[in-house]
Amino acid sequence: MSYLLQTNHLTKTIGGKDLVRDVSLHLKKGEIYGFLGPNGAGKTTMMKMLLNLWKPTSGNIKIFGEILTPRSYEVLKRMGAMIEFPTFYEHMTGYENLSLHCDYMGYYQHGSIEKALEMLHLSDAVNKPVREYSLGMKERLGIARAVLCRPELLILDEPTNGLDPAGMKQIRDLLKMLCLEYQVTILISSHILSEIESVADTIGIIHHGQMKKEISMKEIEEKTLAYIELSVSNTKKAAYTLSEILGLSNFKIWEDGKIRIYDGQISTQELSRTLALQNVPVTALGQKSETLEDYFLKLTQEGDTSCGN
Repeated sequence: MSYLLQTNHLTKTIGGKDLVRDVSLHLKKGEIYGFLGPNGAGKTTMMKMLLNLWKPTSGNIKIFGEILTPRSYEVLKRMGAMIEFPTFYEHMTGYENLSLHCDYMGYYQHGSIEKALEMLHLSDAVNKPVREYSLGMKERLGIARAVLCRPELLILDEPTNGLDPAGMKQIRDLLKMLCLEYQVTILISSHILSEIESVADTIGIIHHGQMKKEISMKEIEEKTLAYIELSVSNTKKAAYTLSEILGLSNFKIWEDGKIRIYDGQISTQELSRTLALQNVPVTALGQKSETLEDYFLKLTQEGDTSCGN
């Protein structure tokens, strides 16, 4: 398959430490790719290499069918990005900062700045110095700058930082619109799994600098497991009851006294009755199904507290 963006065994080593190691990432044209990982997992390091801000120690990057080199100026012109927290000339207005960006990019299209500010709900602050912007406004101005020149590929590192729930929804709707109406391909990193779950077509999970899994959201939905979740004060006694009294093996003990039972043959009524007979107090019990967060934790959680399969 041909990919719009692809990395091949990408490694970045600084001071003898591998920040990312042997990472192969595959992004198809016209999709939103959610790049997930805990803080320090290597997401920002990867994005800096994709934008030629950092050079790989080994491996290569192919974008728009070309290997990225220090002279890939035309390739970079086709991209928009916001890495970490955006910076601006604080004494200049939002409009002036975006106008300066157009000059850098050699992009001149009447009304483009006004349109970008409108999309990010910043029209009322157009003539306000950036030093008077709130944290959330600066974040939105950074996204406005990233989308200003109509990029074919948009790379956003934690774009909802500093935004309230309404602002997060605005960004979510904007990304969907850019992808559907303007065919912009988007790579977005986040540690907020619910945000990625609501917009991504494909996710890549990175942990300790290594790619753990690339999978489509459709595949995750097809793999979704139904389970019973119960909360107890004594997990050891509850686990004994499940395994020795009920003969269950397919369950997992989580933090905060939670146990998930993946054996579909037992009902919540039978489970509740048996635990009560064994004097195991239950504070909560119900049927649930796995989410992207569950899938993520399976791949990244250190230590194995599972029983059985």
